[in-house]
Amino acid sequence: MKKVELVEKVAEEAGLTKADATRAIDATIAAITDALSKGDKVPLVGFGTFAVSKRAAREGRNPRTGETVKIAARNAVTFKAGSALKDAVN
Repeated sequence: MKKVELVEKVAEEAGLTKADATRAIDATIAAITDALSKGDKVPLVGFGTFAVSKRAAREGRNPRTGETVKIAARNAVTFKAGSALKDAVN
């Protein structure tokens, strides 16, 4: 599902205009992004939890040359699906 399709579905289900649905979705994404950038978790009951995990620095291999390269430490976004979402999918 693309963002345009999501906007249409939200507008239809919530009785909003497409412009209002777009603003609502953009605001939701911005709020989640802001919370994650501060290191907070974002639990959405029945859907899942967005969180940030720290990845340690490590060594990897260049697949072309086979030489060892250093991969810097970084933060990664994780998502753990909630039980209601798991049940809906299965």
